Amino acid sequence: MLKVYKEIHQITFQECQEYGEKTALALIQKFGSIENLYEKVAKGEAELKGKQKENIENNKDLAYLSKTLGTINLEVPIKDNLEDFKVEEWDKPKVLEIFKELNFNRYIERFSLREENKKEEVKDLFQIVNKTKEEIIKLINEQKEMIFYLETKTDINDEKIIKEQICALSVFDSKNKEAMRIKFQKEEEIEILKDIFENETIKKISINFNKIYILLKQIGIEIKGISYDIAIASYILNPTNNKLEIDRLIEQYLNIDVPNYMQKEEKQMNLFDTETQEEKTLELYSYVIYKIKEITSQKLDEIGAKELFDKIDMPTIEVLSDMQWNGMYVDKEELEKFGEELTISLESLTKEIYKMAGEEFNINSTKQLGEILFEKMQLPVIKKTKNGYSTDVDVLEKLKREDPIINKILDYRQLMKLNSTYVEGLKPYINPKTKRIHSFFHQTITATRKNKFNRAKSSKYTN
Repeated sequence: MLKVYKEIHQITFQECQEYGEKTALALIQKFGSIENLYEKVAKGEAELKGKQKENIENNKDLAYLSKTLGTINLEVPIKDNLEDFKVEEWDKPKVLEIFKELNFNRYIERFSLREENKKEEVKDLFQIVNKTKEEIIKLINEQKEMIFYLETKTDINDEKIIKEQICALSVFDSKNKEAMRIKFQKEEEIEILKDIFENETIKKISINFNKIYILLKQIGIEIKGISYDIAIASYILNPTNNKLEIDRLIEQYLNIDVPNYMQKEEKQMNLFDTETQEEKTLELYSYVIYKIKEITSQKLDEIGAKELFDKIDMPTIEVLSDMQWNGMYVDKEELEKFGEELTISLESLTKEIYKMAGEEFNINSTKQLGEILFEKMQLPVIKKTKNGYSTDVDVLEKLKREDPIINKILDYRQLMKLNSTYVEGLKPYINPKTKRIHSFFHQTITATRKNKFNRAKSSKYTN
């Protein structure tokens, strides 16, 4: 305590030593308390002499303050009792919910939280039924709602914007709690659902509509009536969550481990079961889209973000998808011509730099460039790193007046950047059919909770 006072009140080290712990303890033992000590001092009965008496008299306030700070207050009102602080068993469902929100998946497995919080068996929540395409189409038209999941596989067709093709579709009947599927031998067979997809009065509920939009448009179908995307809803609820794939959302909201579920289903399959494991997963996905929609919709209402979701986020899907579809036109011949001009300029600059340096070296190597500039040419060292000399832009800018070679190196780097990023870098992304670059615009990026709050607050002024 006295050491703290030494720092606060700038008491000298000698004073602290003279009025230290041993001396203070001896005084307390002799007089019983600080109050008794100072009472005796005031009456001249303390029998103290010299420097010790002077220090005690001059530091009375510090002595009393020290006692106040060092005294444990036994009268503080505490509502809790010892029983309230007793270690109890975890509230495992609550812990699981928090761990899933924070993506602590390793700890979920380590503490077996998923096993401790098993929910109803999936097979008891919905039924898989076989229906014809015509029956499914009739059902969707009657209910004016389409809860679905698209199954795709890789397509090597370079002319496609998204190099995948649709191979199956699962639909969930929320009224009868039934899941059904349609398989397509050829992607074009999905055109049987063209009228449904293009019917704006039929609400579409799924995941990753930005992808679905392009996949359907590639085969001549313009989807309308996009109503609910569970990934975007989940993003609004937690913008810091970048795990928005359907399997992760299932774990988060429904506590179903899809691989484990499918392994169990596979063991239960018999000789008369014609469904494959992949097909069962497809039907499960359409069901969970329905369930996650129910859960997230309620949560959006609870935080007052449903209007933001309906009026801003969902309409934005079509805007961004159209931007991706339209792309940016690039004249490949002009781009290559520009690249040739850059190459010629780079070759010329390289020769000039070699001549100024007095030798050939790798200009793109920080190590070799540093050795040339700071060891051979003896330019002043601005900054060093653990790997040697720094030759970043800031350093070179500060050295521009030291030698003409610096400007040449800066010009070289600028042209190299143009060539690698905007010529050679863009060429592989030009679609050979459309002659355009079709960028992906991600609507669900990592954000802070502060940004989330600001987005929700700003929605009042954007309606």
